Parts: sequence; structure tokens; C-alpha cells
Amino acid sequence: MSASFFALLDDIAVLARAAAASIDDVVAGAAKASAKAAGVVIDDAAVSPQYVQGLTPKRELPVVWKITRGSLLNKAIIIVGIMVLSAWAPWIFPWLLILGGTYLAYEGTEKVWHWIRLSHGDAGGVEQVVERTQTDEKQMVSSAVRTDLVLSIEIMLISLANIEATSWGLRLATLIVVGLLMTVAVYGTVALLIRMDDVGFWLIKRPARWLQATGRGLVRAMPWVFRALTVVGALAMLWVGGHILLVNLAEVGFSAPYDLVSSIVHAATLPGLVTWFIDSGLSAVFGLAWGAVVMLGLGLFARLRFQKPVTH
Repeated sequence: MSASFFALLDDIAVLARAAAASIDDVVAGAAKASAKAAGVVIDDAAVSPQYVQGLTPKRELPVVWKITRGSLLNKAIIIVGIMVLSAWAPWIFPWLLILGGTYLAYEGTEKVWHWIRLSHGDAGGVEQVVERTQTDEKQMVSSAVRTDLVLSIEIMLISLANIEATSWGLRLATLIVVGLLMTVAVYGTVALLIRMDDVGFWLIKRPARWLQATGRGLVRAMPWVFRALTVVGALAMLWVGGHILLVNLAEVGFSAPYDLVSSIVHAATLPGLVTWFIDSGLSAVFGLAWGAVVMLGLGLFARLRFQKPVTH
């Protein structure tokens, strides 16, 4: 009886060591995969704050929480989907990424077109920015979750490609950890940004003058920070969307745009950071061109669809 008991304890100890090793593998794999996907995460963090602009302060955090829940649901669906597809139909990933890149390029191009219209005196929609209705809020959340879906697919696929574990269970666990880390990182940052002005007002009420000065600086800076993030977010959509399109069009056989960009980048014997900016800029230009074609096509389709028949 005692021998059986100690044998059981030994088995439990072996299982515990195996579980600890598996946890270490998951954590290490998640850290590596997260680092590889960091660029897309930064873009996601830059894009997301624009969706809460124009909201009253009391609605900002609830809206961020709704988007966060949508992001978690997105990642849950994506993880299940890519684990199944990686086993049965890995060839479909480039096509899915082309669709996602097209959506990001279209969204970014639409924002650039909106800025161009505003610069020519078309100030329509100001009331929509100043005061959001409940319907506007739902539309904003839906738009944010759709954009998050595309970026989350990219994050998860980059992460999957950089997981060295061969075990199906370890790959699944690593993707779950990556998904949770990325969601907390992105929307935690967004929540901090949108409440930073409250921190500024709190500091202004402190007795120390340097705290008051810091608080005033925060309050004055935040509108500029959000304007900058709006621009960065749109550029990020074009850059990430263009890069996704270039890489995955090459994967499915249309490699001319990717080869052209690569030849230009490699021909420029410049420091690494400058080369990266050139690569990113060319990707954004390609994303803008692709998005413009999509916008034109959708505009023509809408005109043909809703064009009234000519009566004689």
C-alpha cells in the first residue's frame, strides 16, 4: 500500500515537472512571438484611440471595454480558426491576409480622402464629432472591432509562424497567451491615454507647483497627442495593409510589386532605420494606391447599383 502511495507521489512529481516545463515553453514562445508581432501591436495601439474621440468622458472607458471584449472574442475565433486551418488548409492564409490588407488599405485611404475634403472646406460631419449618439457609439465600436479583427489576424498569424513548439497543445496555449498579452497591452494603453487628461486635472489640484505645472502640461498636450495618433493610426493602416498585400501577393504568385519595393530598399545603402522608413513608406504608398482602386471600384459599383433608370 505504501509503495503504491509513493509511486503515485512520484508520478505526480513527474507530471508537475512536465507541466512546469510546458509553462516555461509557453511563456518563452509567447515572448518570442509577441516580439515578432510588436510592429502590428504598435499600429493597433495607434489606430484604436481615434474610435473614442468625440465621446463624453463618462462613456470613454465603457466604449474601450466594449472594444476590448470584441477584441478578445475576435482572437478566440481567430485562434480556433487558424489552428484548424493550419492542420487542414494552410494555403488559405495568404488569401485571408490579402483580404485583411485590402480592408486596412481601404480604411486608411478613406481617412486620407476625408482629410483632403476637409482641407477643401468640406466641414460636414462636425456635429457628429462633437456629440455622439448611442447609434454613433455602436457604429464606432463595430468599426473598431472590425479593424481589430484584421490586425488580430495578422498578429496571430505572425505569432504562429514564430512558435517553435511542435506540440499542437503548446502552440494553442502559446497563441492564447499571446492573444491575452496583446489585448491587455493595446487596450490598457488606450485606456491610459484617454484618461491622461483626468490625471492632469488631478495634478493641477496638488499643492506642489511642479505637479501643477506637469498637470497643465498634460492637459494641454493631450489634444495634440490624439491628433497625432489619428494621423499615425491612418498611416499605420496604410503601412501595415500595404506590407501585408505586398508580401502575400508575392506568396500567391503576383510578386512584381514586392520585388520592386525590395529592389529599391536593397539599392539604398543607408542606415537600418532609414531603410526601414523607406520600406514602410513604399508599403504605405502601395496601400494608398490599392485602397484608392478599391474606393473607386466601390464608388462605381454604388453608382451603377443605385442609378435611377432613365425614363422617356
